[in-house]
Amino acid sequence: MQQDPSPALPRRAVHRPPSMLRLATASLAGTAIEFYDFFVYGTAAALVLGPLFFPSFSPLAGTLAAFGTFGIGFLARPLGSVLFGHIGDRYGRRPVLLGSLLLTGLATVAVGCVPTYATIGMAAPLLLLVLRFLQGLGLGGEWGGAVLLTAEHAPEQRRGLWASFPQVGPPVGFLLANGMILTLSATLTDAQFTSWGWRVPFWAAGVLALAGLWLRRSVEETPQFRALAETGRRSDAPLSEVVRGHWRLVLLTGGALSVGYAVFYAVTTWSLAYATEHLRVDRTVMLACIMAAVALKALLTPLVAVLGDRYGRRPLCLIGSAMCLVWMFPFVALLRTADPLLMTLGCLGGLLGMVTMFAVVGAYVPELYAPRIRCTGAAVGYNLGGVLGGALTPIVATALAGGSGPPWGVAVYLSGIALLSLVCFALLPETNPAVVRARAGADKGTGAAEAAAPA
Repeated sequence: MQQDPSPALPRRAVHRPPSMLRLATASLAGTAIEFYDFFVYGTAAALVLGPLFFPSFSPLAGTLAAFGTFGIGFLARPLGSVLFGHIGDRYGRRPVLLGSLLLTGLATVAVGCVPTYATIGMAAPLLLLVLRFLQGLGLGGEWGGAVLLTAEHAPEQRRGLWASFPQVGPPVGFLLANGMILTLSATLTDAQFTSWGWRVPFWAAGVLALAGLWLRRSVEETPQFRALAETGRRSDAPLSEVVRGHWRLVLLTGGALSVGYAVFYAVTTWSLAYATEHLRVDRTVMLACIMAAVALKALLTPLVAVLGDRYGRRPLCLIGSAMCLVWMFPFVALLRTADPLLMTLGCLGGLLGMVTMFAVVGAYVPELYAPRIRCTGAAVGYNLGGVLGGALTPIVATALAGGSGPPWGVAVYLSGIALLSLVCFALLPETNPAVVRARAGADKGTGAAEAAAPA
């Protein structure tokens, strides 16, 4: 059997520190831009898309319909992970980075150009659905390509840290999207914002996409994919291989990650709609509360990832799931106060549980899958979690909070998803190579054997 080529490894090791910083920066920037595109739609859905594109509905029904188009993006994400995963496993991780960014950017700019229902009738929400689907398709490929770019270049002992850079991208993208909407909301009248102001963040996505493509233009293919290509060990049908041999792992991955999505979108999307519509909190105030919590999440991500490199991925994921499980009722109670400081505390508590998990999944999820099917398996599992936890959460939470009393049903729903994730993480193995080797060494004395996960 042919062995992976080794002569080039010392040269890559010499240049690894500056190379890793450059690769991680390009990965973070691109992920931030793509998630900016995705999040700006969610914020617009919570604030203005209902009345503009579903005017014949009641306010509640209009918000539900707008969140319905929001959910279409999540349903498209697994399809995007299949499409771009096949490209990544057959032709390389680099084409995924460029193609997914271009598709998402073009679809986002187009959303900002769609006429409203008053102008073109039912064609308006239908166009929103199509463009939101294309957004989700592009984002479904982004995460796998960005994470593998850093994880497969990174030294083993720092893989969690470097692979956490793409995980910083989503909160940065969220802050960019909501910072722009917050600025427009604070400087424009309600009439101006509703008329044209909400379109500006979508148009800005075109400029950001061009910047991302420039940053990624010279990224190198990962060593592991080059080794697969040179030795002829690439998978001919990665999706088929994943479904036949790893379907249980994909389902466990999706279930495990679902609470992170559910909590994030409950905090950043549902709470915004609930606070502004039911509690009459000014949208500028609520956006500021959410952004403060998300900013702290972004800062903590690399720090938590270092703990994953030292103590393992799985323990942190179990702790994060448990934190989410116990915080959902306090989150709803604090949100219900309509006090800015208490609402920020409620949002922050939920996101702390999420970051404890998601800071390490950039290394954890790819390590669960062999390199020949890694782009497909990791991306499908990750985006399945988005469907389970992210697509339905704003819709279900809005429906459960439709009455006049405290929305305890939302807390029950989120706690249930947290319990599901806790069970799934308990059934997944540890993958940190150092931790796996240490356990295997300890087991030798008792005759036990443990296989290390593919690295």
